[in-house]
Amino acid sequence: MPSPASPPVLSTSGGDLSLGECRLSVGGKEWSVLYTAAVVTRDDEARFLAEQAEKIPYGVALWPAAIALAHEIATRANEFPGKRVLELGAGTGLPGIVATSLGATVAQTDRNELALHICRLNGERNRANGVEYRQADWIEWNDSRHYDWIIGSDILYAETQHPYLRKIFETNLAPTGRVLLADPYRADSLLLLEELEAAGWRVTHSRWAIGEGADSRPIAVYELVPPTA
Repeated sequence: MPSPASPPVLSTSGGDLSLGECRLSVGGKEWSVLYTAAVVTRDDEARFLAEQAEKIPYGVALWPAAIALAHEIATRANEFPGKRVLELGAGTGLPGIVATSLGATVAQTDRNELALHICRLNGERNRANGVEYRQADWIEWNDSRHYDWIIGSDILYAETQHPYLRKIFETNLAPTGRVLLADPYRADSLLLLEELEAAGWRVTHSRWAIGEGADSRPIAVYELVPPTA
């Protein structure tokens, strides 16, 4: 069960940062996620980008792709016990927390120190034991370990980052491993997926709707299988 502790106020170099709390039911369990902003609808995203994106990093918001990825992982409960998982751009950390609860050994990474701190707080809040938290930049990546799963939510939005992500997929994925990426159907994201598919990767996807009614957000969760698998 998540900790009942109240959401904290963080003191940062830019001033105090109040955190909200979202309680989510995923895989038959309730999770408590701390965040600075909840970005679910397209209007939420437009407001966040216009008003807050210059003040706080993207990763400290709770994005719909993270919720969709957590649900997808929960539906694959028998595929994660005993597996090594690398989460890229972990942000608030929900997908990695769910993977940990299923028996995976998880390394959560983010280049932003504040995002990684909130990720750790959420891990502690949800009793995700044994998680490795590591500040890491894709451009200066130095991890040579192999993982059974590489996961990420809404990390494909910048085409300039695609070469670095592809290198991580090719370098850090175990021979029989797979990549699982959640994305709100961004046009730039498709560029990397098409590039990988042309290089022999097998790309399939499931579709999730996050939110309610007319404001729900369609999210794709792509599974990438390397040519050698």
